[in-house]
Amino acid sequence: MATDARDDVSARSHDEPLYIDGEGHLEEVTTANDVVLVDLYADWCGPCQMMNPVLERLAETTDAVIAKVDVDEHQQLAASFGVRGVPTLVVFNDGEQVEQQSGALPEDRLRTLIERYTE
Repeated sequence: MATDARDDVSARSHDEPLYIDGEGHLEEVTTANDVVLVDLYADWCGPCQMMNPVLERLAETTDAVIAKVDVDEHQQLAASFGVRGVPTLVVFNDGEQVEQQSGALPEDRLRTLIERYTE
């Protein structure tokens, strides 16, 4: 029997980015985990593609869940965050949005942003 990836949003291994399939899924992930960094991205976005290896490393090396939202597939969700450009990065802590940044950020700044809430 196949399991829905959303069935295990807090217990699954978070060593790679988690692709979000809608607003309900994002809400489940942000409420089930302490710290979630949401990357609102587009496949056609050069800076977004450059961020992928950075986000993969952060998923492997931090306690935060890295969640990815394709703004082309989830336009209403992107609009709910007021996304005007990609990438847009949003940090949730204990289910509440605590930070939002537009544009690609270097790995050390992202790591510092995450560690502010994981320590």
